[in-house]
Amino acid sequence: MEERYSRNRIYVSPSEQEAVKNCKILLGGAGIGSIIAECAIRFGFENITIVDGDRVETSNLNRQNYSEIDVGNYKAESLARRLLSINSQAKIEYHNCFIDHTNVESLIKGHDVAVNALDFKSDIPFVFDKICKEYNIPVLHPYNFGFAGFLTVVKPDGVQLSQLSEEPKGFELEMAKFVSRSNAFWNASQAWLDKIIEQYSNETTVLPPPQLSIGSWISAGHCVNAMYNLSTGKKLNYFPKFYLSSIYCDNN
Repeated sequence: MEERYSRNRIYVSPSEQEAVKNCKILLGGAGIGSIIAECAIRFGFENITIVDGDRVETSNLNRQNYSEIDVGNYKAESLARRLLSINSQAKIEYHNCFIDHTNVESLIKGHDVAVNALDFKSDIPFVFDKICKEYNIPVLHPYNFGFAGFLTVVKPDGVQLSQLSEEPKGFELEMAKFVSRSNAFWNASQAWLDKIIEQYSNETTVLPPPQLSIGSWISAGHCVNAMYNLSTGKKLNYFPKFYLSSIYCDNN
């Protein structure tokens, strides 16, 4: 194992490290995707494509992998520069554009794993999954729940997220409600999450969901662990199963 990854030893075998290195990752969205990308490249993923047409805003700095000097610049390009500063030999491709009906298929082709971190402002996140299904590509869906990180993985031949709701507007809230219901079913309710869902649902103005840096990093850890499992042939849970980790205690 090369020196860069020598501290991965025991946890990751040399053959697994090589499989990780050659796995081609597509990041659809460079918001929470920016945190996932850094965790991934430090783990050893060296083939990463980033697609996002957004520019960095000051409101992104509380949870995304950008600094003040990036404000106003394209997220995809800024993130690519950040990743190459960590590993200059990595193969980082970026596209300063939004994924839409005209380019989604060409952007997806040729990848092994896709991360769907797209905003649910249109049906594009569902189209993204549909094209990945056609190309037999598993899709990671990360969510930032503030004090918790969430991940569900969509298997090409498995249950699709669109079966939860085909309406993109408010899908993030529907996902949070799905998690809450699932936890209640398994007697693992988290009152703090239920309270956040209620408060967000009662907001009188239309605002993006509240998110914390904590949730971004936890979600990134889940994503990179899933990428590792997928690239090395290990088992993992697929939607409607999910991964949820919280550092928040209801007794606080």
